[in-house]
Amino acid sequence: MNFKKIVAFLCFLVACTLNAQEDSSLKVNFESFTLSNGLTVILHTDHSDPVVAVALTAHVGSAREIENRTGFAHLFEHLLFLESENLGKGGLDKMSARIGGSGANGSTSHDRTNFFQTVPKDALEKMIWAEADKLGYFINTVTEPVLAKEKQVVKNEKRQSYDNRPYGHTMYVIDKNLYPKDHPYNWQVIGSLEDLQNATLQDVKDYYNKWYVPNNVILTIAGDFDKEQAKQWVHKYFDEIPSGEKIERQEKQLVSLEESKKLYYEDNFARLPELTLAWPSVYSYHEDSYALSILAEYLSSGKTAPLYKNLVEEKELTRSVRMYNYTSELAGKLLLQVRAYDGKDLDSVAAAIDETFAEFAKNGISEKDLKRIKAGQETSFYNSISSVLGKGFQLAQYQIFANDPNFINKEMDKLLAVTKEDVMRVFNKYIKAQNYVATSFVPKGEIELALENSEPAEVEEEQIVEGAEEDLDASQQADYEKTPSSFDRSVEPPYAATPELTTPEVWKDFMPSGMQVYGITNSEVPLVKFEFQMDGGLLLEDPNKTGVSNLLAEILGEGTANKTPEELEEAIALLGANIRINSSKTQISVSGSTLAKNFEETIALVEEILLQPRWDEDEFKLAKQKVLSQLEEERANPNVIANLEFQKLIYGERSLLSKNTLGTKSSVEAISLQDLKNYYEENLTPQRTKFLVVGALNKENATDALKSLSANWPAKNVQLPKIAQPQLPQKSKVYFYDVPGAKQSVFRFGAPAMAATNKDFYPAEVMNYRLGGGSFASQLTQQLREGKGYTYGIRSGFFGDQYVGPFMISTGVRTNITDDAAKLVQEILQDYSENFNQHDLEITKSYMIKSNMRKFETLDAKLNMLSEISNYDRDYDYIKQREKQVKNLDILEIQDLAKKYINPNRMYYLIVGDAETQLEKLKELGYGEPILLNPQE
Repeated sequence: MNFKKIVAFLCFLVACTLNAQEDSSLKVNFESFTLSNGLTVILHTDHSDPVVAVALTAHVGSAREIENRTGFAHLFEHLLFLESENLGKGGLDKMSARIGGSGANGSTSHDRTNFFQTVPKDALEKMIWAEADKLGYFINTVTEPVLAKEKQVVKNEKRQSYDNRPYGHTMYVIDKNLYPKDHPYNWQVIGSLEDLQNATLQDVKDYYNKWYVPNNVILTIAGDFDKEQAKQWVHKYFDEIPSGEKIERQEKQLVSLEESKKLYYEDNFARLPELTLAWPSVYSYHEDSYALSILAEYLSSGKTAPLYKNLVEEKELTRSVRMYNYTSELAGKLLLQVRAYDGKDLDSVAAAIDETFAEFAKNGISEKDLKRIKAGQETSFYNSISSVLGKGFQLAQYQIFANDPNFINKEMDKLLAVTKEDVMRVFNKYIKAQNYVATSFVPKGEIELALENSEPAEVEEEQIVEGAEEDLDASQQADYEKTPSSFDRSVEPPYAATPELTTPEVWKDFMPSGMQVYGITNSEVPLVKFEFQMDGGLLLEDPNKTGVSNLLAEILGEGTANKTPEELEEAIALLGANIRINSSKTQISVSGSTLAKNFEETIALVEEILLQPRWDEDEFKLAKQKVLSQLEEERANPNVIANLEFQKLIYGERSLLSKNTLGTKSSVEAISLQDLKNYYEENLTPQRTKFLVVGALNKENATDALKSLSANWPAKNVQLPKIAQPQLPQKSKVYFYDVPGAKQSVFRFGAPAMAATNKDFYPAEVMNYRLGGGSFASQLTQQLREGKGYTYGIRSGFFGDQYVGPFMISTGVRTNITDDAAKLVQEILQDYSENFNQHDLEITKSYMIKSNMRKFETLDAKLNMLSEISNYDRDYDYIKQREKQVKNLDILEIQDLAKKYINPNRMYYLIVGDAETQLEKLKELGYGEPILLNPQE
């Protein structure tokens, strides 16, 4: 559930970011009107790309629920995708698979539920028709079997997102103790599983009929469309949906605490102690919310932040500090979270926080820091509305919470008006000497790390009982009388004229040092995004001392020979830029973005980072602590465990490709700063570097900025090691990694397949669309989630790069049906090649071709395109070539590809879960005795 696209209005941002405090004149143009039934419609046009975002937002969330009837709003986020009277079974998900939609999804908060998707512009009428069907012609399709199945899906979401992960219950404990029992934020959005299980079909229908009515809903359409035509369609499809009873706005319900509360919880999955502090705050758009957001960022974010300086650098208690003001429609909370290093007493963390607050009370915030944070928050705001979908979200949000969509053009004035005195005032009002809720989440058996005088927290944990879940059949057709309409709504609207696919023009150059340069000029906005990709990464490390390239990436950006870390951070910020350094198995990358006019200066800073490292012992020590802390956390994360163990099975434990890029605890502890210097001197070279750039510059601008770096960076001949190709297992085998008490079993099923350079790679991706690559259009999702309710999500894919990678299926299923879910996956794989039919082919072709309209929507998408071209030697028009490939594929070719690359009898079946209850049953898969990977732990 996360959104991105830089659009033309950001021209304003470039002009005003550096002097934003003097001028905030951005105007986002839109038109708003209300139908006779109360539906609010907001239209925003943006013709930069041939796509349209459509969102339906209902002013209902968990805050409209009552005690013992929680989780309904979130349940409807799920149900509304399944079926409606005229879309039929599969609903919007099924249609999305045909029309090339992107991000068909929903989200629920305390106060609203939304449903959204971005589609090619020729599918706009279809989307308006579909959204109207969901609103007015849906509830009759919800039957007892449908409701029972979706309850299981929601249960799996809770297990995956809360019960089966470290610190998953933190917000449950915070909200139960911050908000009174009768406050609508006292319970979690996902609700109580007991409430959900007890809900009757009539309970659910009554809730829907009260809240999901036109007079409580907003339709937003943003993108490339004809406004007058869109209005006609909106009237046609929505006008006759009847309004509901009058719905009053809820009164604001700010809270206060009579005393501070300290609670602790022994977390089955945590390996590090975590302290969370929560103070009662304010509702969204409250006058104090802007100063509070600045206060939180100043105290916690960046090298100069007081909490970072004290807790991370000076006292070495943690690798990071998070602080943010979380506001909702009725109330809010100010949160501070510190995940301490292994064995650190959380009382020492709390003491350091108090010490930092005392210093802030004396010194406050400087004018320079205030301006810096305002500029950064303004940039974040514009990025949040930078896609057509993002603007649609915000317009609806302002309509709901501020009762004024035009607040999108006013909010920055509120932020920019904040003074130093305001920041100090809200500190004194909401934090200093104020009561709070403190939670200490500590590893099992380490209660002594919790805050002194903490009481045990009450947490509702689901008991997984073998054989307790009912057998479901959601495939049966609902028997109902269709809702009357003035026209035949069962006829799906036609496509409009198909927009022509136009691929960006790519240019290429070589620097004298051997560096390759690839670029796309796009002057839609005066911004530039770039990436230096340096071959090597983990592949150039000593197999017995892994983690060197990751640590090198960690410290390269922490200052230069001429700049302290703080000075470098400030220099980057002053350019309106960001620079990130990352390491992977095959590369070290330096990526970033900047204003086009500051591109040359930004690249000069990259040159300084690459050619004049600081080699700071203190920063190296901090980086090692951070990585060791990450490794400790990974030990408790079932998904990370699954990924690492699966790599070992695919590549063999001796292969570098099977290693964790972070290294191991022993290898990281053994790494010295000299090891990093040696890796740097031996392996970083322009001859193994590709520079990718997109945005408002041409080839000459790019190469001119690179001349100094190219001239000063010594070239050296670096050979990449030869990696043995992984081989298919002779027969399938089941492997199990034990996580005692796990609420879910995590699956990683698959086998070695091919590299991304293989001629079969893209055709195989096309073949996989209906298996597990197409989300709700895939057989795996339809059968395991929609049919059985076994999982919250499942997918399959091919994961090769320059080297052979695996075909892999990944999911998490509820523990007590582990063997049933594994058998069902096995059956789907066995039947897939034979069952793939003409209908599957048509759906696949339609999606793969129509979705190309979204391939170049953002600068990030264009940068990814250059990465494909440069790393895998693709032709510049490879997207168009692939379109022809898809059009020419036939059923026999798809079936042959499935037989070649998906053989369930020559795969690794890895399961991470509770061995005590699940291990023995997996013999029934027919692959012999399961192998327990961690018998001694």
